[in-house]
Amino acid sequence: MDRSLKPQTVIVVPARLASARFPRKLLAEVSGKPLVLWTAMRIAREAPEFPLWFAVDSEEIGDVLSNAGFSTILTNPDLPSGTDRIAIANETIGAERLINVQADEPLVTRSQILALTKAIEQPGSDMSTLATPIVNSQDFQDPNVVKVVRNADGFAMYFSRASIPYPRDDLDMVKKNALPLLRHLGIYGYTSKFLSAFSALPQGNLEKVEKLEQLRALESGRRIAVVLTKDLSLGVDTPNDLVRVAPFLLAAEIKGE
Repeated sequence: MDRSLKPQTVIVVPARLASARFPRKLLAEVSGKPLVLWTAMRIAREAPEFPLWFAVDSEEIGDVLSNAGFSTILTNPDLPSGTDRIAIANETIGAERLINVQADEPLVTRSQILALTKAIEQPGSDMSTLATPIVNSQDFQDPNVVKVVRNADGFAMYFSRASIPYPRDDLDMVKKNALPLLRHLGIYGYTSKFLSAFSALPQGNLEKVEKLEQLRALESGRRIAVVLTKDLSLGVDTPNDLVRVAPFLLAAEIKGE
């Protein structure tokens, strides 16, 4: 590739077929269409100005995407995270800035993508991501809902599957929405320089325990800008999530959104 012609900003979707909580979920169908294709079509509609790539871990899922006209790069299935997968893919793509949309986030919005693009240019930011307010106790206690705590400057202090910050003296504060309870949305922005450095780091102990790749960045002293969004992109972690998200996908398709 001619590096003088490399794109400035691209969207790269890490697409891994294996999933402990929902095996082969990216190929699970909604109205006869695999989940990963719903995500692909959504991104293409919401942000058509950005080149779109899929960093896949198998030819099986790569064929589904390429047969539908999407660009794919085959990556090692043993890579430890989606960010590592994107770092490897960018050795071929050669982009300056990259947006990571999860393959199981078929309702991502244009405003979310643009917010990530803007935040990665924030001074002192190595990485950007999004969060949205938690509004019910069930989500606050659900380990599948990742929480984040920010500092006064809007940078991440910690991400966890646990309930943070924990209201020791008044659990009803969750219902009162009196705490800055934030749900992390697992989409990211990076620079190519950061990605190269990230992929060279060993997995951190916190990352291994929580199974959250962004903790590798925090453990190594990197700063993650966390932007608040009112858009809640419903992810698919379990078969029940797929049932829950299906009506929204079908409704959006009917409206042409």
